[in-house]
Amino acid sequence: MNDTALGLAGLTKRYGSVVAVDDVSLDVAMGERRAVIGPNGAGKSTLFALAAGTLRPSSGSVSLSGRDVTRLRDHQRARLGLVKTFQHSSLFPAMSLRDNVVLAAQRRHGGAWHPFGRHSHRVVDAAHEALARVGLVERADARVAALSHGERRQVEIALALALAPDVLLLDEPTAGMSAAETSSFVNLLREIPRDITILIIEHDLDVVFSVADRVTVLHLGAIIADGTPDEVRSSEIVQRTYLGLAPDSTQDTSSSAGASEAGSTTGTLA
Repeated sequence: MNDTALGLAGLTKRYGSVVAVDDVSLDVAMGERRAVIGPNGAGKSTLFALAAGTLRPSSGSVSLSGRDVTRLRDHQRARLGLVKTFQHSSLFPAMSLRDNVVLAAQRRHGGAWHPFGRHSHRVVDAAHEALARVGLVERADARVAALSHGERRQVEIALALALAPDVLLLDEPTAGMSAAETSSFVNLLREIPRDITILIIEHDLDVVFSVADRVTVLHLGAIIADGTPDEVRSSEIVQRTYLGLAPDSTQDTSSSAGASEAGSTTGTLA
């Protein structure tokens, strides 16, 4: 039995003479929480798009549970259990939380969209279960426009969960969150059951080292380190390349990390 939920083999993406992703191979085990980090321009977003199916690779392959899905588009991969969220919100602000999540549940369970709420019990129950998982079921009737940024990200996770994913791809999920919202979101991620595999691209290193089982570090499109959080945290090449520091440097790493991610990276490797 193949215990690899998501496999990337020799993925390369070229734009003319520019190589955005350079021969990247990694296997994400079933139930694993894998984080991908790297400085600005490292190729993280391109790698995410290749895994999701929104970009076609120049070479290499993508597999889901051993099945080659390289030629399948993102919506076809979604039907096979690979679900993604993006850095920028994809919600409908004028609609209620329930209706937003019902749209996702309907995509999973089938049937026509009804603007006046005539949905099957199966679809509505799936939407309520997803909202309950993210702690927002009591606000199901509220409009998305009334939510904070952090709460909107929670709704996006609910949308993803309503699709019953096997593999969940999260692209910069805590971007723009306050410290309190980030802490709440980390707790949410920890509560997602292990039958869902997670690949997360994240700028906040504190989040990465809190939730990831393994961390993959990209630089100039290629993997320069891969291992447990402790192994990556102590890696000299990661310290030099990602933060521009020696491992024993006393310089404040938060400011250096911010520069490496165009002002957005937080946390430290120490």
